[in-house]
Amino acid sequence: MNDKKRKIEDMSIWEDAQLMLAKAERDGVETAWDRLGQQTPHCRFGETGVCCRICTMGPCRISKKAPLGVCGADADVIVARNFGRFLAGGAAGHSDHGRDCIEAFHAVAYGETRDYGITDQAKMVRIAQELGIATEDRDAMDIARDLADEMFESFGSRREEVAFVHRVPEVQRKRWKELGIMPRGVDREITEMMHRTHMGCDNDAANTLLHGARMSLADGWAGSMIATELSDILFGTPAPHMSRVNLGVLKADQVNILVHGHNPIVSEKILEAVQEPDLTALAKEKGAAGINLAGLCCTGNELMMRKGIPMAGNHLMTELALVTGAVELIVVDYQCIMPSLVQVGSCYHTRMVTTADKARFTGAEHVKFEMHNGMEQARKVVRMAIERFPLRNPDRVDIPSEPVELMTGFSNEALLEAMGGSPAPLIDAIKAGKMRGAVGIVGCNNPKYQHDYCNLNLVKELIKKDILVIVTGCVTTAAGKGGLLVPGAAEHAGPGLMEICGALGIPPVLHMGSCVDNARILQLGALLANELGVAISDLPLAASSPEWYSEKAATIGTYAVASGIFTHLGHPPNITGSEIVTGLALKGLDELVGACFCIESDPFRATELIDERIRMKREALGLEP
Repeated sequence: MNDKKRKIEDMSIWEDAQLMLAKAERDGVETAWDRLGQQTPHCRFGETGVCCRICTMGPCRISKKAPLGVCGADADVIVARNFGRFLAGGAAGHSDHGRDCIEAFHAVAYGETRDYGITDQAKMVRIAQELGIATEDRDAMDIARDLADEMFESFGSRREEVAFVHRVPEVQRKRWKELGIMPRGVDREITEMMHRTHMGCDNDAANTLLHGARMSLADGWAGSMIATELSDILFGTPAPHMSRVNLGVLKADQVNILVHGHNPIVSEKILEAVQEPDLTALAKEKGAAGINLAGLCCTGNELMMRKGIPMAGNHLMTELALVTGAVELIVVDYQCIMPSLVQVGSCYHTRMVTTADKARFTGAEHVKFEMHNGMEQARKVVRMAIERFPLRNPDRVDIPSEPVELMTGFSNEALLEAMGGSPAPLIDAIKAGKMRGAVGIVGCNNPKYQHDYCNLNLVKELIKKDILVIVTGCVTTAAGKGGLLVPGAAEHAGPGLMEICGALGIPPVLHMGSCVDNARILQLGALLANELGVAISDLPLAASSPEWYSEKAATIGTYAVASGIFTHLGHPPNITGSEIVTGLALKGLDELVGACFCIESDPFRATELIDERIRMKREALGLEP
C-alpha cells in the first residue's frame, strides 16, 4: 500500500473538482483517488500482461525463473491472449450499444413501440440508399424494416464484409483483404477472439493480434458506426448550438437529476419527462423551483450534442457531482459507471437508479427501460427524484463554480453543411497549410494522472500548430471547461487555423459526440481520403487518448491504427511483458496497415510526436510541412 497521500491540487486541474475533493475529505467520503492509493503499487505481472488465468492449470506468472506457463505458453503468447481478450471486451461494449440501437430502431420499424420514433427520416433514406436498399415510392416504415434487417446482418456470420466497409478507400480495403483482417461480422469476430485465446488454440502472438485488429475494425466500422447512425435517425442528427459545462450547471433550488452512461434510449425519455407540466408542478409542490437535468460522461455527451442539455462532468467528476449534496437522483444505463456511486450517494440523500439488466449495481434501485415502456419508466424515475428533494440537507449542499459555455453538435452532416455541402474547402485548407492536419482526441480519465492535465494541454498545444482538434467522450468536458469549445477560442490557435475558424464561425476544437461517435471521425477520414483518391493512412491525421483506462479505449485505438490513423496513448496497455507484441504495436503495424501506436505521458512531448507525424504525411503528399 502507498501511504503517501497526494495533495488535492495534484489530483485535478479544475477548481470545481478540487473544492469537491476537499468537501469529500471533510464529509468522510472515499473517492477513486483514495482507492488508487490503497491499490498501489500495482501488480507488476498484471501491468506487463504476463499473468495468465485462462485455465486452471494456472494461474501462471512468467518470469526469468519461470519463462513458460504450465501449458508451455511463453510471455508473447500470454500477453497476446490477454490483450486479445481485453480488446474483445471493448469491442463487445461499443458494439452491444450498437445492437441496442438496432433493436430500438427495429421496434419502431415494426410498430412495437409508441414511445420512440424516427426523427431524421431524410438521413434514414440516405443511409438506406447508401446500403443498396430501394427507397423510391416506398413507405418510410418499409424502408426502416429493410434497414434494420441490413444492420443486424453486420452482427452475424454470413457476410464477408460488414455493411459500412464500402466507405473505406479501396486501397485500404485491399490491404485488409491481403492481411486477412477484413471485418466480417461483429459477433463473429468477438466470438472468434474468445475461441482463439482459449487454451490450446492460437499460440502465435502476431496472428492473435492481427485478429485483434480485425475484431476492432468490426467495432469501428460496424458496431460503433451503426450506433451513431441509428441514434441520429432516432433522436436527431446533431447541429451546432450552445450549451454549458462543469458542476455549476447544478441548481441549488431545483430537483437535480444526472444521467450517466452511454445509451440515449434512456436519457432521451428522461429529458421528455422532466419537461412535462404535471411533473414540474409536483416538484414545486415539494418545494423546488423546478427540475434540472444534467449529463455525465457519454450519456451527457449524447444529450448535449443533440438537445443542448448541460454537462456536469466527465468520468472522474461523477463521484464529485454527488459530493455537492445537491443531486437527488443519478440515473445510469451502462459502461464507465463506478460501483462506488451507490456508496457516495448514500452519504447524502442521493439515490442511484439502474435501467439495464446488463448493468445492475448492488444497492441501487432497478427500473428497467424497454421499448414498450420507456416513457412510463421515465416518469416513474423523475417522480422518484422529486420525492427525494425534501430529504436534501441544505447545510451539506455546496455547488462550486459558474458554468462555462461551449459549442457542440458537430456531426459530419453539420460540417459539410458549413462548407457548402462539400469537403473541398477543408481539403483546400489542408493543402494551403492553413489547417496542417487534424487530430481526434477521445475518452477517458484515469486517476493515475492529474485529472485532465494531459487532455487539456495536448488540445491547447495542437491548435497552436494549426492542427484542428476533434473531441469525443470525456475529453470534451476538459476542452469545454478550458474554454476551447467556443468560436472565440480561435485566438489561441495558430494564424491559419484562426483564419479558418473565423471564416466558418467554429471553434478550433470540434465536439463530435460520445465515445461511440468516434465512428464519425473514421467516416470523415474516409470522406477526405476518397475525395483525394488516397488511403486514410496517407492523410495528415492522428488520434490520441492521453488519459485512457478502459477496454473500449484500447479497441478504439486499435481500430484507428488498423484504419491507418497514427494513434497516441498516454500509457501502454498491459503488453510490455512481450517484446513481440510491443514491437508490433509500436512499429510493425506501421508496415502492415500504415499506422502504429506511440506512447508518451507528457502532453507537450506527445504534441511534438504527433506534429512530426503530420509533417511527414504532408511532405509525402507534396505539401508544405
